[in-house]
Amino acid sequence: MLVKTSDLRLLDVVNIGDGRRLGHVYDLDLDVETGEILAIILPGEGGLFGFGRRPDIEIPWDRVVRIGIDVILVDLPAQKPEPGTSRRTAP
Repeated sequence: MLVKTSDLRLLDVVNIGDGRRLGHVYDLDLDVETGEILAIILPGEGGLFGFGRRPDIEIPWDRVVRIGIDVILVDLPAQKPEPGTSRRTAP
C-alpha cells in the first residue's frame, strides 16, 4: 500500500500499549541517502501559542505497527502518569 506523506498528516497516531491518542504526524525523519523513513515526529503536548509546549515526540519507524485508513498504530512503552494527573480506574 502506498501512502503519501501528506496523507500521513491526516491520521491519528494511537499507542497500542495504553490506547492513548498521541496526535498527528507533522514531520518525518528521513535518511537522505536511501530515502528510508527513520521516524515519525509529532508535536509535543500543551502550551499556549507555542510557550510551555513539551518537546516533540519522535517515534522510530520500527515502532509503527500498522497504517490504517484513519489511524497509525504504534507500539510504545506505557508512560507513567505525570504528578498532579489522576487516572480513573474501573470499579
